[in-house]
Amino acid sequence: MMNKSVFICDDDAGITDMLTIVFELAEVDVVVENDSVRAYDVIKRMKPAVIVVDLWMPVVSGDLLIKKLRGDEELRDTYIVCMSASRDGREVATEAGADIFVAKPFDLDEIIAVVEEGFVTS
Repeated sequence: MMNKSVFICDDDAGITDMLTIVFELAEVDVVVENDSVRAYDVIKRMKPAVIVVDLWMPVVSGDLLIKKLRGDEELRDTYIVCMSASRDGREVATEAGADIFVAKPFDLDEIIAVVEEGFVTS
């Protein structure tokens, strides 16, 4: 059976609340962490199929989290979606090792499509 779990880390609770509603309607198991400092430990326990991470967060930025995940033997192949409103976000996300970049503000159909793609490839 396909693992349809997604972990979302964004310091903006409005975004994580909205994405939770959207993914739960699509029958996806969702875990949210708004504090990037705790994200790695939650991901390590959960082992989600897809990780959605904001690039610019306080303390542990999304690119640092992605690099840490890519360096972890168990998690390095996890499908990672990185999102940001930053102009250089795509470049930073790609250099960190994200599988795909989504610009904010994003289209809900687009974010659903990229996460679904992650389920297929994971």
